[in-house]
Amino acid sequence: MADLSQSVSDVARRYAASLFDLALEEGSVDAVSADLEKIDGLIKESEDFQRLITSPAFTADEQLKAVTAILQKIGMTGYVANFVKLVAKNRRLFTLPGMVVAYREKLAEHRGEMTALVSVAHALSDEQKQELSAALKGVTGKDVTLQITEDPSILGGMIVKVGSRQIDTSLRTKLSKLKLSLKEVG
Repeated sequence: MADLSQSVSDVARRYAASLFDLALEEGSVDAVSADLEKIDGLIKESEDFQRLITSPAFTADEQLKAVTAILQKIGMTGYVANFVKLVAKNRRLFTLPGMVVAYREKLAEHRGEMTALVSVAHALSDEQKQELSAALKGVTGKDVTLQITEDPSILGGMIVKVGSRQIDTSLRTKLSKLKLSLKEVG
């Protein structure tokens, strides 16, 4: 599947901020968040949906019709359904993954939380997740939500990104540094 991880654009942030403000005003922040998670799941699971939102070959009308049909099929109505349709109408569907990320950031900020992006070689136990979350809370002073992805290529350890900070304790990085230092010696 295509990698849709991207830095969040200003356009995505503006759309997400507008949706968040509306949801906050209407008292439906959590419901909107749940619906956006469904959209995010659809983006991650369906190559056809990814192609629909990223391909410039589709016209705005085609995207709008397709998105409307998909939303009806999954039974989504309300703010998020209208939001996605508006985004399609405005030819901004390609930024939808960034909008989901930006909404999560706004929600976390509203709740006084931070999100830590964690890459690990293999799944963490619940105890390890709790320890990591507690350690990060001690450093940041905020509740930390972990967003964990498995990446066997790091071999061991983990890479943690919190805000603008990154801590890389992966075995891959340590081996690379060792290799570099051995080249300097010889």
